Amino acid sequence: MTVTAYTLAVVLNLFCLFLGYRFLVRPAASATGYGVPADPSGDAGAYLTVKGLRDGTLGVVGLALLVFAGAGAEAWYMLCVALVPLGDTLIVLRHGGAKAVAFGIHFATAAVVLICAGLLFAV
Repeated sequence: MTVTAYTLAVVLNLFCLFLGYRFLVRPAASATGYGVPADPSGDAGAYLTVKGLRDGTLGVVGLALLVFAGAGAEAWYMLCVALVPLGDTLIVLRHGGAKAVAFGIHFATAAVVLICAGLLFAV
C-alpha cells in the first residue's frame, strides 16, 4: 500500500504541475478543457494565468511536502487540496459548463485526491 500511496501522490502532484504549465502556455485550450471556455486575449487572460500559477504551485508544494515532510503531511495536504477540484466542480456548473466535465473531471479528481489522502494516512 505504501508504494501505491506514494505513486498516486507523485502522479497527482505532477499532474498539477502539468495543468499549471498548460494554462500558462495554452490558456484557451486549457480553459476549454476545464469546462468554461475563455478568451485569453481579453480580460480572462489574467485569470487563466492565475489558474496556471495556482495549479503549478499546488504541484510543487505537494512534491516538497512528500519529499521533506513525509506521508502524514502529504495526507493532510491532499485532504485540504481536495477542496480545489470540488470548487472547480461548482464553478463549471455555475458558469454553464457541461455536467459531464464538472462531475467526470473535477468531482472525480476530488474523489481520487481523497482516496490518495486516505492511502497516505494509512501508511
